[in-house]
Amino acid sequence: MPQTVLLAEDDRAIRHALERALTLEGYEVTAVADGVEALAHAHRTSPDVLVLDVMMPGIDGLQVCRVLRAEGDRTPILMLTALVETADRIAGLDAGADDYVVKPFDVEEVFARLRALLRRTLPVTTGGGSSGGGGGGGVPAESGREPQVSDRQVEAAGLRMDLQARRAWRGRRELELTRTEFELLELLARNAGIVLDHSTIYDRIWGYDFGPGSKNLAVYVGYLRRKLDEPGAPQLIHTVRGVGYVLRED
Repeated sequence: MPQTVLLAEDDRAIRHALERALTLEGYEVTAVADGVEALAHAHRTSPDVLVLDVMMPGIDGLQVCRVLRAEGDRTPILMLTALVETADRIAGLDAGADDYVVKPFDVEEVFARLRALLRRTLPVTTGGGSSGGGGGGGVPAESGREPQVSDRQVEAAGLRMDLQARRAWRGRRELELTRTEFELLELLARNAGIVLDHSTIYDRIWGYDFGPGSKNLAVYVGYLRRKLDEPGAPQLIHTVRGVGYVLRED
C-alpha cells in the first residue's frame, strides 16, 4: 500500500509541482489549498504524514498543527515555510510540528525528510529504541553514572524516559516533547557522557546529513534545552564546539 500524504499549500504552482513530484515518488497524495480543507481531510482520512505550508489564508499551517495536536493526533507533520528566522522555525516546533523545510527547497530534501519522519512511525523492535543504541561516531567524555537502558526505559543524568509510552521526565516534572525532540533526547540519553558529532545525530534522527550549512539540529537542540532547563539546576545538553553535543549533568 502506498503511504498517504496530505499536502496543504495555497500557492497553486508549488502545490501542483509538489503533488506531481510526490506522486511520481510513489506516495498517494491529497492536495488542498487551505487549512480548513486540511483539517477536514485529516479528520476523514487519517493520512500517514502531513505537509503544511505555514502561511495560508484563514487557518494557517501552525493553527492546523495546533488543532491536531490538541486532539491527540500524533501524525508526523512537515512544515513548509518561507520564514528563515530561528524564532519563526521555533514557532512551528512549538505548535507540534516534527520538522520543517525552508522555501525555496529542493524536492529531494522534502523526500528525505518525509522518509525520515515515516521511518520513525514504524514499531520499535525489541532490544533497541527507535534512535539506535551505542555511541558510534561519538567521542568519550567525562561522565558520572552510566545510563541505565532497557527495552522500556532509559535513565540518565536525572532524566527518565518511557520508550513505549513515549513519555519523559526530568526529576518529577514531565516534559512535553514533540516526536523529533523525544527521538533526539533518547539518542543523547542512551549515549550520556559521549560527545555525538553532528553527522551521527543527523544520520540517527533524520536518516540524512543535511550538511554543515544546515541549522536544523541547532534549532532542535535549542528548543529541547528550553524544555529541559530549570532555574538552579545544571544544564544537561552541552555543545562541544566543532564536534557536536553531549548529555551530562555537571
